[in-house]
Amino acid sequence: METLRELHWPLVLGLGALALVRPLVRIVGGQAGIDEPPAVAVAVTLAISLVWIAVVGLTRVAHPLLTLVMVGLTYAVLSMLLAAVLSPLLTGRAQGPLATPVAIVPVLLTNAVWGAAAGLLALVLRRLRSG
Repeated sequence: METLRELHWPLVLGLGALALVRPLVRIVGGQAGIDEPPAVAVAVTLAISLVWIAVVGLTRVAHPLLTLVMVGLTYAVLSMLLAAVLSPLLTGRAQGPLATPVAIVPVLLTNAVWGAAAGLLALVLRRLRSG
């Protein structure tokens, strides 16, 4: 529990919120009638991942792996809330994991794994920098 208190929570929340670019790109494109090619989603995810890895890997953030797992979980929660708020406004009905509760755990797990993968790469970056 002490380890969680040592995390830099403003950074966790900021990096988690940054990842909201993913659903916002899809929402804006959908509202504009633009079909998003899969390469766009991959490119946005890769760009976000690189920012996460660089920020954590190039700084002295305590517990890089746990930090980025928590960033992934933060993004998962924020994206579920975003879907819950925006889907009724945009489509007239609730959509997303909160509207389909069986999807909540898989969303959390997927994004925790994304954070863990980024955290491992941030650790590799730190080791490469320290020689």
